[in-house]
Amino acid sequence: MFPFSKNNPADNLSDAPVAPTKTHEAHPLDVLTHGAFSAQTSGERMASIREWLASGPTPEQLQQVFKELSGKDKGAAKLLREKLDEIKRSKTQATIALEWADKAQALLAVPKLNLADALAWQRDAAKAGAPLSKEPLAGLKAQLMERVRAIEDLQHRVQVQREAAVLVAQRIEVLSTKPWRDAQAAHDALSADVSNWQTEASALAGDANWPSVDAKFPPLLQASQAQLGLVWEAFQAALTSTVLAAEDTTAALPNVPVWADELRVLRGIPLEPVVKAPKAPVDPEIKAKATSAVADALAKLEQEVTQGHGKASAGAANALRNALKEFGRLIDDKLENQARGALAAAGELEGWQRWRADQLREELVAKAEGLLKRPEGQAIGGRKMQETLRALRDQWKLTDQGGVPNHGLWKRFDEACNEAHKVVEVWLEKLKSETAEHRAHRLALIEEVKAFAQANRTALDDDWKGFSRVLHQFGDRWRESGHVGEKIYAELNTLWKAAIDEAAAPLEALQKLSLAARHAMIDEAKALGAQEVLRIDAVKALQQRWQAEVHRVPVDRRHEQKLWDAFRKPIDDAFTRKTADREKAQSALSERDRMVLDASKALQAANASGDAQAIKSAMAALDAALRGQAQAQAAVVASAQTSEEKEALAQTQSAQAATETEANPDATTEASAEASTEGSSESSGEAAGEGAAPEAPTPVVRKPVVAMRGDDRPGMKKEAPAAPGRGGKFGDRKDAGRPSGRDGGRDARPGARTEDRGGFRDARPDRAPMGERFDAPRLGDAAFRAQRDALEQAQFALRKLAAQAHGEALTHLLTAWEKRDAELVPGTQELGNRVAPAVRAAWSKAINQAVNQAPAGDASTALLRLEMAAEVPTPAEHISDRRMLQLQLLTKRNDPAPVQTWGQDAAVVLGGAFEPAAARRLQNVLKVLLKP
Repeated sequence: MFPFSKNNPADNLSDAPVAPTKTHEAHPLDVLTHGAFSAQTSGERMASIREWLASGPTPEQLQQVFKELSGKDKGAAKLLREKLDEIKRSKTQATIALEWADKAQALLAVPKLNLADALAWQRDAAKAGAPLSKEPLAGLKAQLMERVRAIEDLQHRVQVQREAAVLVAQRIEVLSTKPWRDAQAAHDALSADVSNWQTEASALAGDANWPSVDAKFPPLLQASQAQLGLVWEAFQAALTSTVLAAEDTTAALPNVPVWADELRVLRGIPLEPVVKAPKAPVDPEIKAKATSAVADALAKLEQEVTQGHGKASAGAANALRNALKEFGRLIDDKLENQARGALAAAGELEGWQRWRADQLREELVAKAEGLLKRPEGQAIGGRKMQETLRALRDQWKLTDQGGVPNHGLWKRFDEACNEAHKVVEVWLEKLKSETAEHRAHRLALIEEVKAFAQANRTALDDDWKGFSRVLHQFGDRWRESGHVGEKIYAELNTLWKAAIDEAAAPLEALQKLSLAARHAMIDEAKALGAQEVLRIDAVKALQQRWQAEVHRVPVDRRHEQKLWDAFRKPIDDAFTRKTADREKAQSALSERDRMVLDASKALQAANASGDAQAIKSAMAALDAALRGQAQAQAAVVASAQTSEEKEALAQTQSAQAATETEANPDATTEASAEASTEGSSESSGEAAGEGAAPEAPTPVVRKPVVAMRGDDRPGMKKEAPAAPGRGGKFGDRKDAGRPSGRDGGRDARPGARTEDRGGFRDARPDRAPMGERFDAPRLGDAAFRAQRDALEQAQFALRKLAAQAHGEALTHLLTAWEKRDAELVPGTQELGNRVAPAVRAAWSKAINQAVNQAPAGDASTALLRLEMAAEVPTPAEHISDRRMLQLQLLTKRNDPAPVQTWGQDAAVVLGGAFEPAAARRLQNVLKVLLKP
């Protein structure tokens, strides 16, 4: 409500007879809560509750006290509610932690760990709100991550072993093209490599985490073992037969063509050139037609193989085989070889597709068979089972599209799905019965609403709020009536809307009339606010009419809030305009404002200079001007105690009072009397003393009060401050934010802004003590805005200068490296707090020494370590080196990480030769590492 009243309630109460005091019995919980129920004010009650909470009450006691106190004091009950919520959260987190700990232990206990399940555990646990940073989840998380790293490392080693097998086979193949004596010389080393490879492959298969490796890796390792074994056995047999043929001329020649030709030369047998029988001449037109047909079939097959289509590549391969059978004798050797190679690739793809499809089918069969083999506590519900079966069948269809069907696995899969579908059938029957029950319940509710509409054409005892409450209760019951199908719900929803609209018709008609009346009151409020002289009695009467309408007819809360805002805005604007006019009259700045403005201008000049030290000094001076104004104001007031100033002050006040009386003939008699009294104070020593009292905040001439909110009528006491205004959201409690007494002023409510516009009370710990803040005069708007803008610009300038200094330090460091001059290395203060003196000394030493005397270490490796430490990208030509270095660091578990040794790595780079590319990379790294 607006803080205006025609009569002072305090005066009326003072004359009323005093009622006999009633003695109330103490509340049963008052002793338990340290006197919270017998406290007189909300602050004392909240203090008692805080003291009681510190003693550690039980949850049952907290719930009992909260139930009793929630209807009396919302603020004190909020403390209890927060404590109860905290206890509930702790219990909930403990339950969640226990649940996810059981899941993690189940994952660790499985011999075959699925990496996706292990990684999903941490993600799902975080989504569920489990405390992963606390035990036991922290330890279980570390164990899972360690096992995942071990499995991934094992898979990586399998790939390395596969590549190693290919390289060994290539060495053997290369030896078969060289003289047999070279192969015999390399036999021992090659035998040792093959033996080592076989040992490492066997160690991989015997690892404890081998069952958890992805299913595609064991076949790769087995294929590499088989291939390398065959190649090695063939090589040994060929080499043995070659050595025997070299010693015995009657022995058979080896199957290796190069070695056989070499032995023929040693035996004196001439080499016979291989002569291929020429093909019979063919008509060019027929040959071109045959070449085109084979080339088209070959292109189609290569396209399908490249895209990995299993079924399509099989058809294309058959087409190419038929083309070769028909036109093979008519095409050249090059095209024939290309066709043979494409057919071989298609055969490998077809075999892989069949193997992979069968593997996926086996996984789907295992999932389908495991649906009914779950533990009793992990059984799947009907809806979840239905969605799972649908997803499994869709995956099976996709698998059949990519490979040849497997009827045996399909039979097992279909039987398992049919068995699991029995759970879905039971759930569907239950859902059907529940739907029928919910439908009957909703129909009964609709009939009840219709009966209410017939019996209540108007509100009982004109209680429209109760009428609206009943309608809302009907809506809540409709929403809580259970689930029905979409088709049934659409049918019932039409009946429900018709019934509820019929029941709400009287209230809606009344709301339309109420909204029209409120809009009329809003227009009336705009007219009152636009008047030059604000009529307080008319405003109060209009507000009382608004409150009566609000209490009589309920409206949607959001709409009601908008109407309330529109209603009070013109009145608030009128009061704001009145306050602004009053402030404009005080055109002269106070001494404090001038000091703050001068300090703000000095800070602005320091900001423009770009000197960080000058900016900081100016900020300190501005802070001193803001803090030390009470003493400065006292000095100004003391210096104004001369008789000449008193006389000038009295004359000025009299002149201003006369001027205002002429301009405002309706001014109160009390204000005129005060002005005349102050005007005659030049001949009265006592009155002069009052005019220059130390309590006056400024020496500026004070105007007599002509109009003041709440007390500008004749007969009102000036000592009584205005009651707090009705602000905030519509519907708030009338006494929210008021002090305990009815004479509290606008600044007496909690959270009121202080005189210096610095924010809410006690919101800034760096402000002056309470006594100094209340003694100091209030800052004017210009001074407040000037000091705020100056401080913001000063902070921005300091940040900009710090960034510039950081870039200049890097430039000087690179220049010192280029010129090999340690004197140019920036100081520790310029480099920042992330560079220790020892690190700077190492950099200076590395720059000062010659290139051939640089510290041990490879500059390129050090640059890679620095980029890894700063997490910046590496140039494309060095990416492979960085990856290799990362692999090497994985094998050195006890060595310090690049983040810990970046200072030494930078010294290694600075000790090497200067290169522009290396300098750019080092600059990019140090931008991140030296950033404060």
